[in-house]
Amino acid sequence: MGKPTTKPIVFFTFFMLLFSLLSCEYEFIEFDAPDSTTPVKFSESILPIFTTNDNCTACHRIGFTSVDFTAGKAYNTIVPRLINVSYPDSSTIYRIPGPTSTVHQYKKLTPPEAALVLEWIRQGAENN
Repeated sequence: MGKPTTKPIVFFTFFMLLFSLLSCEYEFIEFDAPDSTTPVKFSESILPIFTTNDNCTACHRIGFTSVDFTAGKAYNTIVPRLINVSYPDSSTIYRIPGPTSTVHQYKKLTPPEAALVLEWIRQGAENN
């Protein structure tokens, strides 16, 4: 009897690995970035991100955390404490609940919401 060969096992393993890599299908979600020439209004576009459907206010309301996103307090809680107008990408309100954040484990901004928040900061984070 001859010595067993490992060539078929190596070939099969390589084939299965190659097949699994080539058969992956990625679904990219594309969205339109906010128009930088159109003012982003806090009351119409930003506040609803944090208050609609208890998106953030389930936890971030008076008596629960120091960051209160309820309608009457949200702007004064966010600005200037969570905003960096000089470096908008480093603003806490953009980074921590951002879609790729590993810090905030509960509710996260969707990519379109994050883009809108970032554009609002770039425009000066006005209370409009």
